[in-house]
Amino acid sequence: MRKILFTLALMAAAVTASAQDWPYYLGPTADLHSPQKNLLREWPAEGPEVVWETKVGIGYGGPVVQDGKVYLLDRDAEKETETMRCMELATGKEVWSYSYPSTGAVMFPGSRSVPTIDGKYVYSCGHNGELNCFDTTTGKPVWTKNIFQDYGGGRFPVWAVSQIPLVYGDMVYVLAQTTDVGVVAFNKLTGEEVWKSPALGETSYASPTVVNISGEDHICMVISSTDPVMNRGAEMKKGCVVGFDPKTGKKLWSYDEWMCIISCSPVTEAGDNKLLIVGGYDRGATMIQVNKEANGTFSVKELYTTVEFGDQTKPALLHNGYFYAQYGTNSRRDGLCCMDMDGNVLWKTKRAPNFDKGSMIYADGLILATDGANSLYLIEPSAEGFKPISKADLLVDNSGAAPRGAMGNWAPMALADGMLLIRNQTTMKCVKVTK
Repeated sequence: MRKILFTLALMAAAVTASAQDWPYYLGPTADLHSPQKNLLREWPAEGPEVVWETKVGIGYGGPVVQDGKVYLLDRDAEKETETMRCMELATGKEVWSYSYPSTGAVMFPGSRSVPTIDGKYVYSCGHNGELNCFDTTTGKPVWTKNIFQDYGGGRFPVWAVSQIPLVYGDMVYVLAQTTDVGVVAFNKLTGEEVWKSPALGETSYASPTVVNISGEDHICMVISSTDPVMNRGAEMKKGCVVGFDPKTGKKLWSYDEWMCIISCSPVTEAGDNKLLIVGGYDRGATMIQVNKEANGTFSVKELYTTVEFGDQTKPALLHNGYFYAQYGTNSRRDGLCCMDMDGNVLWKTKRAPNFDKGSMIYADGLILATDGANSLYLIEPSAEGFKPISKADLLVDNSGAAPRGAMGNWAPMALADGMLLIRNQTTMKCVKVTK
């Protein structure tokens, strides 16, 4: 079962965007599904055609696409600057760019985020919390905030501020990641603060998403438990998954038993008010169900938890009643995994082949997947087992250009107008995947 109810914000964005656009890192319907048709059913030995490629700074930020334009928040880790780049989808030619200073460095350096497009504006959040609204025509900032410094700061996140702005209705939402403040909602046109929540717990690297509960849209946030490695001696606290009223910021419900020490993934909607939460670091996955009671309040029930299925950096992909995820952590290499709605893990690729923090998109009956390392796969989704159709080593980098500390090809992909955008630590490629 795939998500049926689109959020009002996504439907509004679709009015001004082509059905083939990819305006958000989870795609046009916010569930890693693409409406793209006519995918190649098999690739030649050399792989699908690479239409163009462009150099990018190191990191993990992925692209988005609207109206034939590609947007990428790039980072130069050596110069400590960030650049919003706009390129032509057909050619890769740069249309405009805007750079600003963004000092500091963390382990696994480089870009962290994915922009979000809404109409004629593109929103991005940088390494240090620089939240910008850009005009897509002029390339100039309309307004700018700093969600970390403006909201009290505190202990800087170990892996930097890692937020993907969520646009819903008239507002844009982010997690401040500060000591005192949790989710903040801004007017998307002016940058004026509309509401903010108190801090929700430990540092989280997940971004807000919209979930539909009993016909109501809620802003949903996943928060980490205490990290005993990066925060030695701290009191161990459980994480949580929280639902807010989008207009007022009122906390509507909370699941308070989440124990992933570094949460990066938003939830996956599974129908019937069910939400699947995935994590790495041996947490695995938890399915919860949020119910609206007769008195208008909400209750949360845990349906199951399994350590045999998870994903450290992305939400699970749900198709036809089955979840797919890449379960590579510091201590296990389960590869690409498939799980049913009841938490039964049906198969794992383990290391043959290994999938570790890559990206996936479902389109036209197939799954396009990077493996987090060098390869792009074309896969037939099946509960019966791993069914690869084609593989191409398009992400290999033998140039030695990526500096020490840059690891993995973990960036989300984008699919628009038959073109798949993928990147490694030095290069972004535009690959033709349709007939």
